[in-house]
Amino acid sequence: MKLQQLSVFCENKPGRLLEPVRLLARAGVDLRALTLADTEKFGILRLIVRDWQEARQLLQSAGAVVKVTEVIAVEVPDRPGGLAEVLERLDGSGINIEYMYAFPYVRGERAVLVFRFDDTDGAIRCLTAGGIRVLERTELDGF
Repeated sequence: MKLQQLSVFCENKPGRLLEPVRLLARAGVDLRALTLADTEKFGILRLIVRDWQEARQLLQSAGAVVKVTEVIAVEVPDRPGGLAEVLERLDGSGINIEYMYAFPYVRGERAVLVFRFDDTDGAIRCLTAGGIRVLERTELDGF
């Protein structure tokens, strides 16, 4: 249920995003999801890939600073209020969402979101007890 996400730190200058993405492409590493956050001086490229260990090794060998964090992917009803229903399952739990982003994919009438929580195990318990489907790593291969 937990996914390993790579966070790659990049200088916030033209062309810096291309370097890690090109490296992974040349090695045949398949990107499943990504997001990019920035500050004035640096950016954080967050990636979910099929083989995170290979990708981490490639990036680190090229001199990139890479951090591995645990995230989860959940199915969300793809309609108005779908996200609110998911978040309601966490209401009152004290679990904080550190960040989230969407997959560019819809499964039928359900979309997929990636969440980073301050208590991943607690979030999984709350969400599954509330009927929210937390995806397994193997299910991402179909995207």
